[in-house]
Amino acid sequence: MPITLHESYDVIVAGSGPGGASTARELARRGLRVLVLEQGSAAPLKGTLAQMAAIAAVPGRGAFFHSDASLMVSGITAGGSSAINFATAAPPPAAMFAAHGIDLAPALAELSAELPMAPLPDNLVGPMATRMMQAARSLSLPWRKLDKMIRPQSCRSGCWRCVYGCPFGAKWTARDLLDEACVHGAQVADRAQVQRVLVENGRAAGVEATIGGRPRTIRAPLVVLSGGGVGSPRILHRSGLGPRRAPFFSDPVVAVMGTVDDIDGGAEVPMAAGMVLHDEGISLADLTLPRPMYQAFAAQVGRLDRLFAHSRTLSMMVKIRDEIGGAVGPRWVSKRLGDVERARFARGIALAGDILRQAGARGIFKTWHFAAHPGGSVRIGHGVNSDLRTATAGLYVCDASVIPDPWGLPPTLTLLCLGKRLGQHLSSGAAAR
Repeated sequence: MPITLHESYDVIVAGSGPGGASTARELARRGLRVLVLEQGSAAPLKGTLAQMAAIAAVPGRGAFFHSDASLMVSGITAGGSSAINFATAAPPPAAMFAAHGIDLAPALAELSAELPMAPLPDNLVGPMATRMMQAARSLSLPWRKLDKMIRPQSCRSGCWRCVYGCPFGAKWTARDLLDEACVHGAQVADRAQVQRVLVENGRAAGVEATIGGRPRTIRAPLVVLSGGGVGSPRILHRSGLGPRRAPFFSDPVVAVMGTVDDIDGGAEVPMAAGMVLHDEGISLADLTLPRPMYQAFAAQVGRLDRLFAHSRTLSMMVKIRDEIGGAVGPRWVSKRLGDVERARFARGIALAGDILRQAGARGIFKTWHFAAHPGGSVRIGHGVNSDLRTATAGLYVCDASVIPDPWGLPPTLTLLCLGKRLGQHLSSGAAAR
């Protein structure tokens, strides 16, 4: 049922991913009148390919094709990319934020006490992930189970729907925080695209948005942009408050795959285990994907002979930390791999090949690179200060775009911490001083 929007609120949050949802919940808990505007749909997650494609595969909306024949994706839906990610919880890089006077430890402690974050029990680690973990450990590599934002009691072995949007309530998403914010009085309007921020007398005064196909002007003395690494710099540019081109990082990924003859699988939680080489800027993990996604990757690189080997193919993720560069533009995104990134990929792909061969795989090949964590485009120390405020009073940004440096790991937990910290800051009244 459509909600009735008011003409003004205490705070407008543009975007409902982890950063925006976390901020909105903190503000609503403290009695502020909060409106969350979400560009995508808030329809229940069904775990289908069609819904996932609508969330993240529409060109120019959730999917961006750019230099080096690469694909970058973002989730345009309630909960943002958390709805379709692999639910891996990586703690915030404390030193990176400490360099800007930001301590996320209190927020992390609070969130750790309430959210499901732990390695999967053995019965939910699939046979393919287990095979790759055993092979890596036999090579004396530091392979370990990863913390997952999954409720084991609701999770199902042999399920493959994590990346499609879990319909069983097993995978935590930022939608959980939106629901709680609404319990405390917040409103969430989906299919609502913020066009620009209103500024009066040097302060944010609200937004102009298209809601349900109709233009609306909604006022608020505080505005938080949480449109992601692509969305937020674009809103700033349309508002005359940011540059036309914003450099960014994207956490490029390739999948390295090889076939074994003694496993019949292909349906399991991805990224159950892996390893991180922090100094080298490389991370590896198992990456068992749904059949259509696997087939798309195989076809992409001309491996038509492998289209029907999904149930016997071990897939491994190689992710690298890239440098900030390229640009998010008003209607385009462009970023090329440099020599440093190519060297990191070469090292990671070689490691993945060694592990797969140790696991008994043959016919090893790699995909083209893709990316799913655009960020750093309105980063702390450049586009916002340590309180996440822009140069315009009353206007804040809280999403992956504010992360000050690339680090090559899932940003969800970091964004939740930033949102909690920002919500507490804004509700304290400090933003008005």
